[in-house]
Amino acid sequence: MGGRWNSQGVRAVYTSLDPATAIMEVAVHKGFRALDTAHHVLTSARVIDPARVHVLDTADIPNANWLVPGSHGAGQKGFGDALLRDHLFVLIPSTVSRHSWNLIFDATKATGQFDDVQQEHFALDPRLHV
Repeated sequence: MGGRWNSQGVRAVYTSLDPATAIMEVAVHKGFRALDTAHHVLTSARVIDPARVHVLDTADIPNANWLVPGSHGAGQKGFGDALLRDHLFVLIPSTVSRHSWNLIFDATKATGQFDDVQQEHFALDPRLHV
């Protein structure tokens, strides 16, 4: 389907380094109501070799507007496609919270490169359903 950092047809899994950022990322797309009323599962895993993670510095992003909420253009998607082609894991600042990080990767390429996968049922604090 494509996303902020990948074109349609380029496989990418979008994750966050911490549960709070993951919650915000889902909420910005689905709303807090969906998190409150639909069942969700929080999944975690460990990258076996952190040296395989490419950390993208904001200074290396050609267009600073790519980190601003809004639509994503072909240039941004192409840039992300190249990152996913050249690196096993890519750590990139979150658009929802610039002090937080997202990790994107192609699950097929990353097979066997992460472990300690755990899942738990997730329930949003009902006070956030406004």
